[in-house]
Amino acid sequence: MGDNSKYTDYKREFNMLNYDRIELTVKKGTKTALKQAASGKGESINSYIKNAVQEQYKQDTGKEIEL
Repeated sequence: MGDNSKYTDYKREFNMLNYDRIELTVKKGTKTALKQAASGKGESINSYIKNAVQEQYKQDTGKEIEL
């Protein structure tokens, strides 16, 4: 197997330059419930939450947002 550290460093730097991070803290057990709901739709938990935020944002503002 090759050394992936350069690629990992590149991805980390790219993400730092191009994305903001938002930390979401939830009650114990909520992560598992969200993961199961997302899995049931064939999505990752990240995708599931992003879709929910996009829907709520559109409902609140009438505009679409790219996440």
